[in-house]
Amino acid sequence: MILTHNQVHDHAALQPLPRRILMTADPVGGVWTYVLELAHGLAEHGVEVALATMGQPLTDQQHREAAEEHNVTVYESTFRLEWMDDPWDDIVQSGEWLLSLEEQLRPDLVHLNGYVHASLPWRSPCLVVAHSCMLSWWDAVRRQAFPKGLEPYRSSVTKGLAAANLVVAPTAAMLEAIERFYLPLPGGRVIHNARSRITFYPGVKKDFILSVGRLWDDAKNIAALARTAYRLPWPVYVAGEQKHPGGGTAAFDGINRLGFLSPSELVPWFSAAAIYALPARYEPFGLTILEAALSGCALVLGDIPTLRELWDDAAIFVDSEDDEALLRELRSLCADHRRVVEWGERALVRSRSFNAAKMTAAYLSAYRDLNPDLLAEQRYRACED
Repeated sequence: MILTHNQVHDHAALQPLPRRILMTADPVGGVWTYVLELAHGLAEHGVEVALATMGQPLTDQQHREAAEEHNVTVYESTFRLEWMDDPWDDIVQSGEWLLSLEEQLRPDLVHLNGYVHASLPWRSPCLVVAHSCMLSWWDAVRRQAFPKGLEPYRSSVTKGLAAANLVVAPTAAMLEAIERFYLPLPGGRVIHNARSRITFYPGVKKDFILSVGRLWDDAKNIAALARTAYRLPWPVYVAGEQKHPGGGTAAFDGINRLGFLSPSELVPWFSAAAIYALPARYEPFGLTILEAALSGCALVLGDIPTLRELWDDAAIFVDSEDDEALLRELRSLCADHRRVVEWGERALVRSRSFNAAKMTAAYLSAYRDLNPDLLAEQRYRACED
């Protein structure tokens, strides 16, 4: 049986949905939020999610959040993640653990929110989502040649990408970066992340600037906001983890530090903030930006390809390395409430493009394309051609 491109697409739509997927999760950053949002959408289609967590123990709040999703069963571990310092012994052990979970659970497919485990001898089709990577981070943040210490990471990620049945990225710019630093991905797919409009809402806006991000991550560039905070007419509040997973703590003067806040705890802050500022050097998607936009905040963002792709004409962009430009834009907004309202409305309108139901539908389509029977037919077609 030889299928044309359209016939393959039509045939994929007829494939049954997976009943159970094995998904990995990183509780350290935004991947956790993404996973729960997607799992919530999959529940409506009867898809069970076996969620294998690595990196660090789940917090009590994260356990409660996962328990609220009745189609999610958590399998918890603390194996080091591939981007952490010297993770390779843990990578081997976590790979064995994941294969044992596959043997036990017999999922219809494996959804990895990381790279290196894609090269394991999976029995199930394997999808990889490129949320971020060390090489693109280094290129954007350090702007210098990669250190030799990153070579094992580069090699392992390349092997994982080559082995995956499908690679997904949250933006076209992120997919292009993966192809530039590792290998071509002719079948790569862009699926935008999303957040529920029910959770976030515009409230009565107050005169303050909000930012959310890991303070220890130079990619978020919270330091630039802190350096300008003393000269701003409005106070600056920053929520985010200060302790680096590998040790050490980041702290800045001039800002009001809120500490780490869960997504539910952030809702009233987003609702009340007039301006959301994130002069990021690197942000493959930026869920907190979307949450701020859904809350009607005026956006002031780092001028980088991914954020231009998502928020062009709906945000004010500044050079991430130019503190004075950041200061000028924030001062200008603080002095003109009409502009704050205008840019908040632009962000709110654009935020509706990143719909949770649309994201779920796109992943369901990808899962159907990974049906083993369909993959076999596609391989047969390639051989015939």
